[in-house]
Amino acid sequence: MTAAALLAGVGHTPLVEIPFVAGVAPGARLFAKLESANPGGSIKDRPVARMLLHARDAGFFAGERRLLDSSSGNAGISYAMFGAALGIPVTLVVPGNASAERLDRIRAHCAELILTDPVEGYDHALRTAHRLAEEQPERYWHCDQYANEDNWRAHYEGTGEEILVQLAADGVGLPDILVAGVGTGGTLTGVGRRLRRENPRLVIAAAIPETFPGIEGLKPLGHPGDIVPPLLDEALIDRRFSVTLDQAAAMCRRLAGIGLYVGPSSGAFVEVALRLAAGGEGRTLVTVLSDTGERYVSTGLWH
Repeated sequence: MTAAALLAGVGHTPLVEIPFVAGVAPGARLFAKLESANPGGSIKDRPVARMLLHARDAGFFAGERRLLDSSSGNAGISYAMFGAALGIPVTLVVPGNASAERLDRIRAHCAELILTDPVEGYDHALRTAHRLAEEQPERYWHCDQYANEDNWRAHYEGTGEEILVQLAADGVGLPDILVAGVGTGGTLTGVGRRLRRENPRLVIAAAIPETFPGIEGLKPLGHPGDIVPPLLDEALIDRRFSVTLDQAAAMCRRLAGIGLYVGPSSGAFVEVALRLAAGGEGRTLVTVLSDTGERYVSTGLWH
């Protein structure tokens, strides 16, 4: 009953309008999916629920086999929460600089945590999960959210479809611009493919963080040795914008001032959307507010 209720709560999140875009581009409108409304508090509930259920139905957890994956934190919370509700044991490889709130939430759901050196970066956790899966295939089923097709399909059939339906209900029409980022690449690929199917001229912009300290949940692409997620459809990306953590944090504080309490990746997306709007590059822009700002209090985001 608990699992069914949690799963039923995934998706159908509000589409909110960010009003201050009009200050930089009169006539432009910016809409964002408020993904903190998911039961696990982030957009990651969407792909994780789909991947977990398909794996369970396929019998991948027979013989007390554990789910294994790497995560910067939000997917880890979703895995831990749904795993606890469904009775699936979970092991997560997470960079050691993930916020304390995220790590505490994962531990609360009794998932096993393996923390990696934050200096080694986001990709080191990913490589560690791959190594463990190869060394102990009888112990782990590696979900591999970076390559799992159910990841982008959850956003194609869910997030992207919801954006189109909600915009139409508001009489807005098709968006001109999508702003997203790349963690696993699932959101950009799934939402991008769905929106571009309706509007072939859609511009897709990616927010790219600096390498260190970076922005939790986003990968800095384009550097030697960076792992490009296999499911990311890079051909979808028309524009790339560099965003610093300070810029993302400043936008988070501005969003909090209108009642939207969100994390730094959300701030990065809105920052890029405002740049595009100011340049006169679109009338209707859409993005996602990936998670809640409550997960970043310990990082000093709100000081």
